[in-house]
Amino acid sequence: MGLSTVSQNLNLLEQEGLIEKNGFFESTGGRKANAIQIVSDFKISIGVGILKEMFHITAVDLYGNAFYTDTISHPYSDTPDYYKQVTDAIKEFLLSHQYDNDKVLGISIATQGITSPDHTTVLYGDIMNNAGMKLDDFSRYLPYPCYLEHDSKSAAFLELWRHPELDSAVIILLNRNLGGGIITNHQIHQGLSMHSGTFEHMCINPDGPLCYCGSRGCLETYCSANALEQAAGMPIKEFFPLLREKKSPQIIQIWKDFLNHLAFAMKNLNLIVDAPIILSGYLAPYFTEEDIDYLTERLHRSAPFMLDKAQILVGTNGQYTPAIGAALHYVEEFVQSI
Repeated sequence: MGLSTVSQNLNLLEQEGLIEKNGFFESTGGRKANAIQIVSDFKISIGVGILKEMFHITAVDLYGNAFYTDTISHPYSDTPDYYKQVTDAIKEFLLSHQYDNDKVLGISIATQGITSPDHTTVLYGDIMNNAGMKLDDFSRYLPYPCYLEHDSKSAAFLELWRHPELDSAVIILLNRNLGGGIITNHQIHQGLSMHSGTFEHMCINPDGPLCYCGSRGCLETYCSANALEQAAGMPIKEFFPLLREKKSPQIIQIWKDFLNHLAFAMKNLNLIVDAPIILSGYLAPYFTEEDIDYLTERLHRSAPFMLDKAQILVGTNGQYTPAIGAALHYVEEFVQSI
């Protein structure tokens, strides 16, 4: 591309407000070159994470940074009133920040439930009893493009965005309820029936606790945040400060049991998908270097193949991971269209 064409394109993008000058590069012998960057909020995307007792709202810019997050306590119910309350919260945020409709790329809904291939309906939703939830339940109240996705797949998309160098990976979503995702060929693997990556229902003990799916000993019953709270008898926010004090043998053992079951699952998943493993979601920010060392040691104790510690990655967006990942759907779509 000729220099004049580049200059014309840059001028056009600047006139449209998509890029801006931001200082200068160091001189390489001549005049300092302008540093040019994308105007991060030229467009924004909204992500919503639907949970059983609450919902999260996030807003992300064109760099994929979440500049707004909020949690609203409101139990899910399959009623027009519920869907209107969620969408009213979205519109209230946009109105309060004076965002015009044309600035909003779209609204993405991440929910606990496996969606149809066309992302319009929840086909399986035993956690929230939301099978049959439709995208139209939300979109009818919103003047923007809308998208519906399984929360685990949205979380996987965020981790793929954060780690673009990864061709393949396994994501373990350590949320209130466990979830998972598989990245292959730089894409989220959906599967024939859209349930690829549902590691939460991998049986690790046939005589174990009853899972919400009706089976016993699913990984969900050992390595979800709900299972950890039940074992500890206290909320997560109280458990980890006590754990890090290292004064209670009982608390320490509960966490070791959690990590042992997690390591068992990671070992088996690595045998199936030889790729880095990303620990993501609500519990991920609580993990320390010591925890990763413990997981690595447990993995190597009985596995025929070694998983290097550097291949165990930890997410940083906590409980907002699915909502942020959902919002990135429209950011990615916009970036690819430029």
